[in-house]
Amino acid sequence: MRNDRLLHALGLCAKAGRLITGTPMICEAMRTGRPRVYLVAAASDNAENTAKRLRDRTSFYGVPLTLTAFDGGTLSDAVGKSGRISAVAVTDENLARLVEGAIRAAQEPNLQ
Repeated sequence: MRNDRLLHALGLCAKAGRLITGTPMICEAMRTGRPRVYLVAAASDNAENTAKRLRDRTSFYGVPLTLTAFDGGTLSDAVGKSGRISAVAVTDENLARLVEGAIRAAQEPNLQ
């Protein structure tokens, strides 16, 4: 249930047009700075080469990277894409805060 909040937040980012999908496009946006990337969320089933590329690039450019609990198919469904995507990048500061809050909520222990 808490993970649904993250998927809804990413869907909202996509609907607002503030989301970049796919590793090549994300790396290019970080390199050029246009649009500015505030947060990268990676799929849980990425190949090691893709995961390393995302880790290296986000570390170099100082962008937070989060490994989600979702596979590429679930991420692509959440943002309205077909097929499988390796990662998504949020290009709006306020929406990045929303996604970070959803990630924190999903990682908190259930206090019932």
